[in-house]
Amino acid sequence: MRYYEDIEIGITEKFGSYRVTRTEVIEYASKYDPQPFHLDDAAAAATHFGRLSASGWHTASMTMRMMVDNLKTHKQASLGSPGLQNLQWKIPVYPGDTLRCESETLTKRRSTKRPDMGIITANIRVYNQDDMMVMSMETTGLIAVRKTI
Repeated sequence: MRYYEDIEIGITEKFGSYRVTRTEVIEYASKYDPQPFHLDDAAAAATHFGRLSASGWHTASMTMRMMVDNLKTHKQASLGSPGLQNLQWKIPVYPGDTLRCESETLTKRRSTKRPDMGIITANIRVYNQDDMMVMSMETTGLIAVRKTI
């Protein structure tokens, strides 16, 4: 298990691979962000997107999936997150894109209210298959402190 003490500031970790499908783009948009450029080829072609594009919130959701899968793979003692800052969608995500993530640990500190918990901030960057950044955000994560006997 990876605990607070195991996290190093300045380390960048690369992880994830998520193939964006047309079906998923339309299903997500239909339910959560039903704007024409996420649902209809002709409508999307008439916009600056030029073609059907994923909702930014869908991109964030795909990123979250990659992040959780990475936490499971590394058996990190995650305790959730109180939020994020500076979410930016850089360029559109299209069906057929394959996304991947990088996480750079920026800060870490012990919680003053909960000494069994650490607080970590990280810069998450998401790239497509052409290594173009499609999204970035700064996350705050809560992680368990290793129990001492």
